[in-house]
Amino acid sequence: MLNHKRTNKITMSIILTLVVGIANAQLNTAIQVAVDTNKASAQAQVRIDKLNNQTDDLTGQYRVVLNEIESLRAYNKQLEAVVNDQRVQIDNFNTQMTHLEQTNRGIVPMIVEMVDSLGQLVGADIPFKLEERQARVAKLENLLGKSDLTTAELYRKVTEAYTIELDYGSTVDAYKGNLPTGTKVEFLRVGRNTLIYQTLDQETSGWWNPNSGKFETLDRRYNDEIKEALRIASNKASPNLVGLPLLGAKVEGGQ
Repeated sequence: MLNHKRTNKITMSIILTLVVGIANAQLNTAIQVAVDTNKASAQAQVRIDKLNNQTDDLTGQYRVVLNEIESLRAYNKQLEAVVNDQRVQIDNFNTQMTHLEQTNRGIVPMIVEMVDSLGQLVGADIPFKLEERQARVAKLENLLGKSDLTTAELYRKVTEAYTIELDYGSTVDAYKGNLPTGTKVEFLRVGRNTLIYQTLDQETSGWWNPNSGKFETLDRRYNDEIKEALRIASNKASPNLVGLPLLGAKVEGGQ
């Protein structure tokens, strides 16, 4: 009977030991599971935080890209407006160039004709300041071949020359020059109709006769009147041209 009780105690001890061992093992397993779970959670949180940071960075970069895209759109819109304006200006310039070319084709021949007519006028006119006027015409003829001179500038120079010639018709002028014989004289031009001369010693006077096309000597009785007229034309005396001979009528020659 005693042996039976002892056996039961031993059996209970063994069972308790087994139960305690199993419980400890389960507890250790549970603790390990909890530890592993906490580690896994911590690692997952680190990954989540990292992903959040990456997401924030990507969101920031995305916003920067969006801003750049908007800026590029605004710039492209402005650039498009500039390009369109330049196209309009180019079209207008091409149109103007076409009209200018058409205008030049009409104006240039007219300018050439004007220069030719001016040369004929100087050649047919009384020979006052002949070298100066012929040089002016020759300069214009030389300008006709200049490629670096605009049509407008050439036209301006031609009209200036015509203005000078027209002014001769309403002015009086005195100047020194030479007769075709080489004699040094003082000329008196009245408009573009009368050209009188007097030698520097004031002893001989003459005029350009458009009928004969040459200079002819005047009677000595006109010397004083011509001398006075030359002084007036040179601003050396008050105007008084009453004593000048009427050279449009017949005048006796000789000294």
